[in-house]
Order: sequence, then structure tokens, then C-alpha cells
Amino acid sequence: MKRISFYLLNFFLLQSVAVELMADIDESDVLQAMAKPGRLLADINRDNRSRPEAIIPLLNLELGDSVVDIFAGGGYYSELLASVVGDQGEVFLHNSPGFESWGRNGLYDRFASDRNPGKITRHTQSGINLSLNSESLDGALIVMAIHDLYVIPKRYNGEEYVAVGNSANTGYFLDQVFASLKPGGRFVIVDHQGNPESSIEVITDLHRIDETFVRSEVESHGFVFVDSSNALRTESDDRDRIVFDEDIQGKTDRFVIAFEKPIN
Repeated sequence: MKRISFYLLNFFLLQSVAVELMADIDESDVLQAMAKPGRLLADINRDNRSRPEAIIPLLNLELGDSVVDIFAGGGYYSELLASVVGDQGEVFLHNSPGFESWGRNGLYDRFASDRNPGKITRHTQSGINLSLNSESLDGALIVMAIHDLYVIPKRYNGEEYVAVGNSANTGYFLDQVFASLKPGGRFVIVDHQGNPESSIEVITDLHRIDETFVRSEVESHGFVFVDSSNALRTESDDRDRIVFDEDIQGKTDRFVIAFEKPIN
């Protein structure tokens, strides 16, 4: 009888652990990650304006999942993601050389020898090449960077800015994200909202983009829209100004939208 009780106890304990491992990562999990000792001061100072506790749950991740932080710069989101998916999971901190250079200081501090940022694989690739294995990821996140794919490179000729090249091949980029996700995997996008009455060229020159435009682009590459958040909305923002103006930097109107790769 005691042996039966012992086996039953072990069974229920294992069931409890299995349920915990399968539980979706929610706001409380992210808040716990944000409260961990040893976080970088720059990250803590960013928390209020970035609201990761509202963003990360939209990825619908579980403990042990794999996720990519695309054009992650200094890796603010990468470290939080590594904390919530745990050592059983994996986070790819993806950058192009340009984004890596832009995030150089943050990366230096994050991966200092006296710190453990979690299980993060630094993944720097050329241009918009993601070089991720097919159906290997449970989630993908891109924050304040999808607009850069639509920017037309320009140079000042003494009188005006003129185009000196073409925007990136966004279709190729989105197809790579789609292919890298497992069926049911999510793709979450955060970016600065532009004036929808302006052309895409004008909007992206301001380092903004229109939510409706992005949604249409992403859906045209097989994704299904599943959720959104108003956590970063700021109706007072002047959407006709560049996001780097000091008085609005970090205070822009930002949209948050989540897509899913269909299971069938």
C-alpha cells in the first residue's frame, strides 16, 4: 500500500511539473524577470517606456522555448526573453553589422565577464539574412526596426536628399521569419506609428511606419493576425516628426501587433 502511495505521489508531482513547463509565459513572469538582481541600469531605466510585461506575453511562449530577437541592438529584450524561457530554452540575439554597431555599448555591458545574461546566442548576419533553421523557433520579435527595411537610402547633394539605392527586400525578410517559425509560432512587431495619410517613403524617412501597412505586408506572406496591445499608444504624439527629436524620443505613439504561423 505504501509503495502504491509512493508511486501515486511521484505521478502527481511529475504531472505538476509538466503542467508548469507547459504554462504560457504571462505578465507576472516578465515582471519577475524585470525584478531580478543584477540587471543593467540602462535596462531598468528603459522598462517604463518599453513595457516588456505587455509585449513579451504576446509571443505566447512557454518555458524551454526558442525565440529570436531580430535586430536586437544592445539586447534589452534578449536578456528578458532568456530569463523567461529559462536555460531549457534559447534566445537568438540577432543583429546585422549595422545594428550590432549601434548596440555596441549595450552588448559590451550585457556580456561582461562578471555577468550572466542567460542562455543567449549572439547571431550576427549580413544585411537582412536571418540564417535561421526552418521551423526551429517558437517565437520572433522585432522592436522599432521593421520600418528600417522600407527606408530608401539617400544622400544630400547640396540642395536636397536624393535616393542612392533601394529599400530592402522585405518580402525575402518576411519569408525567412515565416520559414523559421514552427507552426503555431508567433511573430510580434513593435514600431513607431507614422501618419497614415503620408506616403511610405515620407513616413519611413521619419523612422516610422503605418500599422495598417505593416499588417497587410505581413499577412501577405502567410501570417495570420491574432492580437495587439495599446500599451505603448500615445495619442498626443505628432506623427509627422522624426522619432529622434529630443522632446519626443522615447515617447512616440507605438503600435504592437502579433501574428501567428498557421498550424495547417
